[in-house]
Amino acid sequence: MIFQRALQREFAHSAAAVFVALFAILITTVLIRLLGDAAGGRVPPDAVLALIGFGALARLPIVLSLTIFIAVLMTMSRSYKDSEMVVWFASGVPLTAWIRPVLRFVLPLVVVVGGSTLFLSPWAEQMNIEYRSRMESRDDTSRVAPGVFRESAGAQRVFFVEVGAGEDGKVRNVFVSSEQEGRHGVIVSAEGSVLVDADGDRYVVLEKGRRYEGTPGTPEYRVLEFEQYSVLIEQRQGVAQAVRARSMSTGELIEIGHAHHLGELLGRIGTPVSALLLALMAIPLSFVNPRAGRTNNLIVAVLTFLTYSNAISICQSWVSRGRLSFELGLVLPHVVVLVLLGLMFYRRLAVSPFWRARA
Repeated sequence: MIFQRALQREFAHSAAAVFVALFAILITTVLIRLLGDAAGGRVPPDAVLALIGFGALARLPIVLSLTIFIAVLMTMSRSYKDSEMVVWFASGVPLTAWIRPVLRFVLPLVVVVGGSTLFLSPWAEQMNIEYRSRMESRDDTSRVAPGVFRESAGAQRVFFVEVGAGEDGKVRNVFVSSEQEGRHGVIVSAEGSVLVDADGDRYVVLEKGRRYEGTPGTPEYRVLEFEQYSVLIEQRQGVAQAVRARSMSTGELIEIGHAHHLGELLGRIGTPVSALLLALMAIPLSFVNPRAGRTNNLIVAVLTFLTYSNAISICQSWVSRGRLSFELGLVLPHVVVLVLLGLMFYRRLAVSPFWRARA
């Protein structure tokens, strides 16, 4: 049918344009945040590119959901603006006839949103955490280069090695400056190496050297000579942190079944459902006066999307805290939207009975 083919083509063109714009905004936002973290030393500069990719994949379901909603809304608003809807209505096509072509366009994208929410986003979050932890917890020895002063990951030590590791794996003429609790320490040794104990702890083992320790500006200094001195390599807390619920797979959330994990599961299920209902809501919401602009519709669309998303987030938070059962929190926001959707269709058809199907 010409009606359905024309709508499908225009839906696809609008969705492509909206997705490119929203995805560009997403990449820019993630890039700005990560560059700020890198400038502040919270993220290694060489990890920014990979983290941008993981962050974009994690937020892809939200971008797709908003793309579906705005694409349907813009297409139908343009039809009202150009008076095409009058032609369709005069031909006996009711407003409810738009439901079928909208569903035909939306359902494959909703499946993609569901797959991204349930599987792709948790994987991206997990990879984000693992990659960030791996980059941030690189041991201090990997930062040491012969003839160059290097700062440790925790910014508490400065290393200098005059001669790099030889065949025996030892470096020569090592200088280490550190500061802890206001006391300054300097270690110099003839050679050093890396040791991993039975528990997996990694140490820098310095040999044949001295340690000078004291408070700057005071004569209270002590000098220690040693044959062997071990320093535990500093690692950041990110490695020891438990994996967050949003980075866990959907199967793990179902298997554990704690309130916090059920809340995360509720949010994942709610994303594709909300994408479907918002696409249907765009049908009665797209009405505009041909003499007026479409700006108001876009503003209402954004506010509707934010309100719906916040309602799901509130239910998710209540379920996580045990204040609301999982079953009720799962259906409550969507039932409210379904009722509102029915009222919007009824009001739009009741205002202009001409829009209904001709007998």
